[in-house]
Amino acid sequence: MKINKNNKKDNYRELKDFCLSQGAELFGVADISKIRKDFLLPRGVFNKFRFAVSLGIRLNKAIFIELDDKHTRMYYHHYRTVNTILDNLAYKTACFLEDKGSLSLAIPASQVLDWQKQTAHLPHKKIAVLAGLGWIGRNNLLVNERFGSRLRLVTVLTDMSLVVDKPKKNNCGTCYACVKACPAHAIKATPQEFEHLKCFAKLKEFQKKRICEQFICGVCVKACSGNR
Repeated sequence: MKINKNNKKDNYRELKDFCLSQGAELFGVADISKIRKDFLLPRGVFNKFRFAVSLGIRLNKAIFIELDDKHTRMYYHHYRTVNTILDNLAYKTACFLEDKGSLSLAIPASQVLDWQKQTAHLPHKKIAVLAGLGWIGRNNLLVNERFGSRLRLVTVLTDMSLVVDKPKKNNCGTCYACVKACPAHAIKATPQEFEHLKCFAKLKEFQKKRICEQFICGVCVKACSGNR
């Protein structure tokens, strides 16, 4: 039976139940009508979508045990594995929405278009904030109450009519763990002061050591473990 496109609450509930059954640990819906103009997608594509489904899953705690001042090969493998799981989850979600008669588009979990400018097709973390999954921390990453920054995100765009979640009013409070841990000294008192060029320079330094081929670190992710 197809979802009733005009019943926002039922649509939301059925979609959430499906996503959680497929492995999502975080689920939220955002109205993207005011921010989609900033997406790096063809206008003919993003104009078709008003809503975004934000999904997240955790990174395993033990993966951070040996991660000290730089990432490890094990962390890199785990990072890629979680991204693959998210891409599969997004694909299944998009198919679910299509089967219910709605247009949908799964956006890659980790496909950077410009590392220097840190740009992608759309900002997963900004959409996650609008979807009520957390806030932007001092480390310029999404911070969730349950998982901290130890999570990964993916987004599915849709034209299905859905209830929209509200952003949280939480913040990092008095926690400066990521500031103290950052090997690049790129993290400051506020997210707005985050120096992404310093961060990128450190990522390039790590890549030259040939620990992995991708620009990742994970040190500030380890430092931000949530407050549960």
